[in-house]
Amino acid sequence: MGSQSFISILQLILPAYFLGSIPFGLLIGKIGGIDIRLHGSRNIGATNVWRTLGPKFGLFTFLLDAAKGFFAVALAQQVAWRQVPQPAPEDYLAYAGVFAALACILGHSFPIWLRFKGGKGVATSLGVLIGLLPGFATGVVLAVWVMVFAASRYVSLASVVAALALPITVGSLLYLHHLEGNVYFAFSCAAALLVIRRHRENIRRLLAGTENRFGKKSEA
Repeated sequence: MGSQSFISILQLILPAYFLGSIPFGLLIGKIGGIDIRLHGSRNIGATNVWRTLGPKFGLFTFLLDAAKGFFAVALAQQVAWRQVPQPAPEDYLAYAGVFAALACILGHSFPIWLRFKGGKGVATSLGVLIGLLPGFATGVVLAVWVMVFAASRYVSLASVVAALALPITVGSLLYLHHLEGNVYFAFSCAAALLVIRRHRENIRRLLAGTENRFGKKSEA
């Protein structure tokens, strides 16, 4: 890889990582008068903010975490579009968006400002999906999340099942030629694995029957 290519990749992933690493849950918790890391599950994600401070703060956190995912992808594709002669190759923009999407999710999950202890990446993953994939794919994953959550009241279970649904949905769209670019399937697998890994403690509690349903006051 040449130095120019390396610099180009850094221009895509570094802004996305630092955008993803903005700890909106922590900042909104400060607005609410608390350090969210000392309450509930001690996680900076929207679920813990919702549980601890209420729906208004939780929804605001969710929207901001999703927005940073969307804008990370949009910014990277804009940068990539300016780096190559026009019209920009579609696969080049796809790779740019995927690199930024993963960097943003990693930034949210492992923010440098918080000693790499961040959220679980669900809201940010939704944001990057909106920016990266066709609306149908995002809609399917979101519908799976809603249905599992409505049936179980487990945020963690809904998130894990929706993560598993992502590569299945993307793979199906590729097979049916409604989506072009195998890089999207690679991204969907990587994103799903990351979200599932971040929920490994929740999975253990689900299997043990000790996971808290949404609506109770505390969840790890």
